[in-house]
Amino acid sequence: MTSQRKICIVTGTRAEYGLLYWLMKEIADDPDLQLRIIATGMHLSPEFGLTYQQIEADGFNIDAKVEMLLSSDTSVGIAKSIGLGVIGFADALERLQPDILVLLGDRFEILAAAQAATIAQIPIAHLHGGETTEGAFDEQIRHAITKFAQWHFVAAEPYRKRVIQLGESPDRVFNFGSPGLDHLQFINWLDRPTLEKTLGIELRSPLFLVTYHPVTLEAQSPSVAMQELLTALDGFPDATAIVTYPNADTGGRILIEQIDQWVAQNSHRARAFVSLGQQRYLSLMNQADVILGNSSSGLTEAPALKKATVNLGDRQKGRLKAQSVIDTPEQSSDIVTALQKALSPEFQARLPLVESWYGSGNVSHQIKEKLKTVTHQSQKSFFDIQHDF
Repeated sequence: MTSQRKICIVTGTRAEYGLLYWLMKEIADDPDLQLRIIATGMHLSPEFGLTYQQIEADGFNIDAKVEMLLSSDTSVGIAKSIGLGVIGFADALERLQPDILVLLGDRFEILAAAQAATIAQIPIAHLHGGETTEGAFDEQIRHAITKFAQWHFVAAEPYRKRVIQLGESPDRVFNFGSPGLDHLQFINWLDRPTLEKTLGIELRSPLFLVTYHPVTLEAQSPSVAMQELLTALDGFPDATAIVTYPNADTGGRILIEQIDQWVAQNSHRARAFVSLGQQRYLSLMNQADVILGNSSSGLTEAPALKKATVNLGDRQKGRLKAQSVIDTPEQSSDIVTALQKALSPEFQARLPLVESWYGSGNVSHQIKEKLKTVTHQSQKSFFDIQHDF
């Protein structure tokens, strides 16, 4: 009897776990595979909601927890967290001995895992490579992980070409779309009354779903940008705003303080949450009039749901954007103008015609099937782009 292939998935944030959920289910349910899970980063932090508990509540077993997040969001603190992560992942991978390590995206926790796996000669499958986010150091991290990885599962054809441009062989780069869209096929949607009950607020229109993360490579302070966003929301006194906290990035904690203060002043129409969970978040997105902020979900899931997105600043600069996305500078007057455009009858009427760049679902199954058949290897050759692809 052939031994089961051990596939280990690393997750460090609520958003990343949401993208990986159906792939984890696919692996767990396949008799030819063994799922191993390493939780790290924000999942293990009380400040960010101890979201590893959601992973366990969903029926998964966490095989290792890598504590690496220092109680500091300075550049020094983040760099030290990466160092702690490399040490922790080295121990976890030595114990678990996976055949393949699956990593998604561009966060510093994932960079630490990639470094440890490479030294341990554990092959890496990387999801969501080839994208660009020019306003954050995630840009460099994502491309670095591409070079650590042996196999690549990208979300769109232009991203596939970019990964090949980085020297990766075309026969190891697969475009199946974004796994996050699988939720739209399988999710048990919550209706508006149920959401109102669980969120503790009446969801009057216009309804804004707001997520803003620190932009780590911009000259403007994230707190200044957040104040511009909140000032813009003041221009819509009849709107309901549901705000989710930012990630544990440089400068993130001051943003949480600003959010809490604004929500306290607007408690009749606003709520803030450390984490909504995937079901509530997507159900709320499905009910919202505008997705506001700089989260990648406004570019990936929102267009698939035919929802308007007002995308702030440069954090997502360079990413493929559907016609439902309105880019705007991080100035309150510009944000107000963009929100007015997004809410206009003309713009709303065009939303049903929007097409997503990122596929149409069934992505996780395709990735799982490919992970079952790829040749086990830790070595790879640099692909020269003068070849045809």
